[in-house]
Amino acid sequence: MARVTSIEFQKKNKDRVNLYVDGTYLMSMYVEMVYKYNISVNSEIDQEKLTQIIKADDYEKAKNKALNYISRVEKSEKKVKEKLQDEFDHEIIDMVMDFLKKYSFVDDDRFAGSIANNSLRFKRLGKNRIKQDLYVKGIDRDIIERTISNIDGDEELENAVYLAEKRLAKIKSDDKRVVRTKLYQHLSYKGFGYDTINSAIRRVLDE
Repeated sequence: MARVTSIEFQKKNKDRVNLYVDGTYLMSMYVEMVYKYNISVNSEIDQEKLTQIIKADDYEKAKNKALNYISRVEKSEKKVKEKLQDEFDHEIIDMVMDFLKKYSFVDDDRFAGSIANNSLRFKRLGKNRIKQDLYVKGIDRDIIERTISNIDGDEELENAVYLAEKRLAKIKSDDKRVVRTKLYQHLSYKGFGYDTINSAIRRVLDE
């Protein structure tokens, strides 16, 4: 059984210590592991205890990395997992995700709803564009469909009319076909579907 010969605080990170066993550097860990597993100089440490420490320390590292990743901008469950997967194994990642979801640090339904509301009310985008944005952000397909189905069709149409009117003011052509084509291309780019685009164009052109 190995014996702990030294526990040294890291110079650049006072939250972590370096553990030396039998005079040789073994690993670094969070300070709390020292207290949690009752580690002290001259104490003995076996393989089973070492495995527990490594797992617990990896969990804390992964959890802190995930919390730091989502601290500024909310992320989807998929994006958080991708951030962790190169450094940690699946068991640790699953433990971290359970923690994040338990305390609502990650909630894809809420995240998707927030994106949809912002896109609809401030960016005035259509369902197709919102759907694409949600997919890029790593939202599950079922959640995307559920979120899109909750978007009010009348509100989406009003957005299309608003954007069409703004675009119409910039089109310098008296050819109605040219006007319709440019309006259609603009609204399609903004993510509106065929029926919504046609309804908006008819209203804008008083057809």
